[in-house]
Amino acid sequence: MDQKELLRTLKFVGFSISAGVIEIVSFTLLNELSGLTYWPCYLIALVLSVLWNFTLNRRFTFQSATNVPVAMAKVFAYYCVFTPLSTLLGNYLAETLCWNEYLVTAINMLANFVTEYLFQRFVVFRDSIDTNEAARKKAAAQRTDS
Repeated sequence: MDQKELLRTLKFVGFSISAGVIEIVSFTLLNELSGLTYWPCYLIALVLSVLWNFTLNRRFTFQSATNVPVAMAKVFAYYCVFTPLSTLLGNYLAETLCWNEYLVTAINMLANFVTEYLFQRFVVFRDSIDTNEAARKKAAAQRTDS
């Protein structure tokens, strides 16, 4: 892995941690204060974290100038698969097998982190990495320094 990809991966990790904080805080508030069962708490928290994570990773990690609705549609397609699977499995583990809700949420977050990075890197932003204005300016500055 070259230095540029390592930095990209570290940015994704950092933004994912911030999205994870949003997810766990919103999940905790909903779980402890709303009286809702596991799945609506998880689903609402997941949507909030996805919006945050997509926005930051598009702009700063992948520096993509791709069409936002198209990129978001691809991410939506990913979540059309991930969300039902993780919600059903999470609900089964938490409600039927009585696993701790926070452990189940952490497992879902870890699975989401790994699969979403791969999906965004190799599907959503594959052909548009480093195409936004900030990336173009940085590349131009590096060319003049050489």
